Amino acid sequence: MSLFPSLSLLLLSVVTASCSETEPLESPQKTCPVYTCGCPGSNGFPGKDGRDGAKGEKGEPGQGLRGVQGPPGKLGPPGNPGPPGLPGRVGQKGDPGKCPACKYDVAASEREALHVELNHIKKLLKFLLGKQVGKKFFFTNGAKMTFEEAKALCAQFQGSVATPRNAEENKAVLDVAKEEAFLGITDVETEGHFVDLTGQSITYQNWHDGEPNNTGTGEHCGMILKQEGKWNDIACSVSLLAVCEATF
Repeated sequence: MSLFPSLSLLLLSVVTASCSETEPLESPQKTCPVYTCGCPGSNGFPGKDGRDGAKGEKGEPGQGLRGVQGPPGKLGPPGNPGPPGLPGRVGQKGDPGKCPACKYDVAASEREALHVELNHIKKLLKFLLGKQVGKKFFFTNGAKMTFEEAKALCAQFQGSVATPRNAEENKAVLDVAKEEAFLGITDVETEGHFVDLTGQSITYQNWHDGEPNNTGTGEHCGMILKQEGKWNDIACSVSLLAVCEATF
């Protein structure tokens, strides 16, 4: 049952009752107003929206399944090149390359060239200053110097101070020197025991009578004399002709 018809009837009853109380006849012009109650009106339009409230806290993530990842987008334009990085550490040295055929060819040609050059030098020295006995060649530059200087000079020609091993080599040294010259023997290590420059004892000797005698301040080197190629001990600091020997 609707509430509005009952309420209208009640209101109408109250108004009628209040109008039934009449005044004296002398004021018949006073009447009671009658209020007519109509049906309720329809709802009006909604009001304007209010201001947005404060943002609430972030909710919990949903429990649904995650969607499939979409395809990648287009490649963007290349960026500017960055600055060069620091140089890396130097690596270990690699193994040398191998070329057996090349090595053989180069070695063979070098040996051949060296052989030709040595033969040329040998002939030149023999023609100018030297003399050959067997495979040994004796030569001199005609200069006088100390024993140490003579060793250094002979070493430049891949040789050593002349050390005769027999009478023929001894005569060859004298023929080349034509004067007194150092021999490649010394008794610096043991007095009176002469050895060659490699430290080996000498088997051939041609000492002059009474030599070696180690007179003076110490005679630790050997020399060849002009008289019959005899030997004598002499101080290593004196200056004598340097005669070298080399084996070909």
